[in-house]
Amino acid sequence: MHIVFAASECAPWAKTGGLADVISALPKTLVKMGHKAQVFIPYYRQVAKAVPSPAVILKSITIPFPSYSRFARLLDGGVVDGVQMYFVDCPELFDRESYYATPSGDYPDNAERFGAFCRAVIESTKVLGVPDVFHVHDWQTAMLAVMLRSIYYFDPVFRKVPTILTIHNGGYQGWFPPRTMETLLLPWDMFTKDKLEHYDKVNFLKGGVVYADAITTVSQTYAQEIQTPEFGNGLEGTFRSRAGDLFGILNGADYTEWDPAIDPHIADHYTASKLEGKRECRRDLLHAFRFEDVHENTTVLGVVSRLATQKGIDFIVDILDRLMQEDVVLVMLGSGEEYYERLLTEAAERYPSKMRVQVKFDNVMAHKIEAGSDIFLMPSRYEPGGLNQIYSLKYGTVPVVRATGGLQDTIEELPDGQGNGFKFEGYDSNAFWDAVQRALETFRQKKTWTAMMKRGMAQDFSWEKPAQEYVRIYERTIQNRGN
Repeated sequence: MHIVFAASECAPWAKTGGLADVISALPKTLVKMGHKAQVFIPYYRQVAKAVPSPAVILKSITIPFPSYSRFARLLDGGVVDGVQMYFVDCPELFDRESYYATPSGDYPDNAERFGAFCRAVIESTKVLGVPDVFHVHDWQTAMLAVMLRSIYYFDPVFRKVPTILTIHNGGYQGWFPPRTMETLLLPWDMFTKDKLEHYDKVNFLKGGVVYADAITTVSQTYAQEIQTPEFGNGLEGTFRSRAGDLFGILNGADYTEWDPAIDPHIADHYTASKLEGKRECRRDLLHAFRFEDVHENTTVLGVVSRLATQKGIDFIVDILDRLMQEDVVLVMLGSGEEYYERLLTEAAERYPSKMRVQVKFDNVMAHKIEAGSDIFLMPSRYEPGGLNQIYSLKYGTVPVVRATGGLQDTIEELPDGQGNGFKFEGYDSNAFWDAVQRALETFRQKKTWTAMMKRGMAQDFSWEKPAQEYVRIYERTIQNRGN
């Protein structure tokens, strides 16, 4: 089977979150299973720095707009773990400081940018080879599904090619003014409530949900949650209308990247049967954050997160003063909303002996926090899939999470420390505090704690099972589209 992935991110070239990790890991797993996988991403400025002079595959791809045309090139990103990478190069659209926005807001031409990208992917495959299935991701490439069933409706080479849309975060939908229909040459009869129109806006994600042959989300629980007003972000009715074609597939973890037995970024390697190396990783983490004389019984709490309300950072802020009275140290890594960056930086200044914050993303430090912490805090208000809790389990770092989305599906709290972590329900910082207290109390019970660590480390969240589930959906949609 030949699968083309179209996405706005792929690690290590372009990454803001878990989407990039999925686009890196899933295609190479499919290749190991005997399939052919190709990945298309934009040739952002950041990608150009990493791959400065790639070979040109297609010199000119014409992308029409109402009164002008854009011209893109297709660049060879090389074959990585059997996956052919392609970069769509259109400097006026993608040679920018950031991927999607400036500090003052989204780029105003994002509809044109990602509409052009989708069209460039479609046109490229007409030359390079039409796939058996397109797999698109989030609002940035959802328009590819719309275009196949409108602009390209009469193109015979795409008539039987299905599209799978994976929603990594339904909170981001791609809302644009009505004139976007004309900008992208879409027929106006698609600007209706049962198609692309949503509160008098063109909604890219809604269009993808309506026109994709199947929709997946990144956990079973999130697939149910997005059909409710609480998590549907206004699209719950649209999701419910496609319930028969909506599937939850939990993200896997790339254990070639995240495994304490082989991780090149940590101070010492360790396994569930030989845990001594984790103590060295703990010492290394504390040293990296300039902590001195931390007792071995002091609990090290770690956070690697986007600093945003969605990630439950407000819960951490709410309990911080109480938390600092406990025998703990807290290390935090991430960037995001300026409000939380400032609040947490000021808090670290108030508690210099107990708290450190690095306001940035640092992949090496993320690995060190996973390996060196005792407890990982992840109180997300919603979490479609989540990867950090899965990484934490592998590193013997016990998670404390909110019972939502992929966190609900991966973390189990049982009496007497028989689970693999701690959970709390509801939008309540007091419930979060209670879960943290349970974790701290269990940490003091060394035998129980060690058993909990080993239980988490023994779990397998590799990509093989999710990849098999995706293949079944590919096969189903190919069969349905062919009939």
